[in-house]
Amino acid sequence: METLAPIPDADDAQDASPATLHDLLVGQLRTILLNGELPDNSRIPEAELCQRFGVSRTPLREALKVMAAEGFVTLRPNRGAVVAPVNPAAIGPIFELKSALERLIGLLAPERATAEDIAELDALHAALKDALARHDHTAYTRYNFEFHQRLAATTRNPLLAQNYEALQQKIWRYRFAVNEMSERLAESYEEHDRIMAALRARTRLDLAERLEEHNRLTGEAMSRAFANSRPPEQTKTRRRRSTSA
Repeated sequence: METLAPIPDADDAQDASPATLHDLLVGQLRTILLNGELPDNSRIPEAELCQRFGVSRTPLREALKVMAAEGFVTLRPNRGAVVAPVNPAAIGPIFELKSALERLIGLLAPERATAEDIAELDALHAALKDALARHDHTAYTRYNFEFHQRLAATTRNPLLAQNYEALQQKIWRYRFAVNEMSERLAESYEEHDRIMAALRARTRLDLAERLEEHNRLTGEAMSRAFANSRPPEQTKTRRRRSTSA
């Protein structure tokens, strides 16, 4: 089991502001779940985590709500939370459908985005560059999510934006895993650079193609990340049997 950097101890936690404590808890819980320290479908050991982090159940449960929104855990009324199972087989279909929306965004955004829209996207693009330079993978993931949501909003099509956000939420958990790969983050930023160039030039077909390519490459990277880090259940079962024998 990997040793995690400790969250503030009980004294530090009491001194931390609620917002700071919440962010620290969310970050540590995300690390635990990304590292596979808690198996899929296992119950979240709230009492153990409270002791480990030096906090009460209230801030821990607030952090678990964020983990549920990101797809890491499932909250069960009156029965606690469990680790949501990861289904790598869902990645391909999600990105296949998202590709169609990316193309539509690429065709509509250059015609409908205002100068203010492009300025906001430029600011987010700069934030991505800063996060990449600081090797802050979590910040990069969040700015990336916001960038694509904002780009979808420039189409002025609420139905498109709503459906795009729903797909983005489905892959939220997967993004954290692939964005742990520094090489992929650098590639992603270069792709964003080309996306912004096409948007500024307001070239519809160019932007559509670049968004489709970015979507395809991201989906392929996610599939590889989970294929390499999470062996199939049958393989794990065989390994346990071999060890027992």
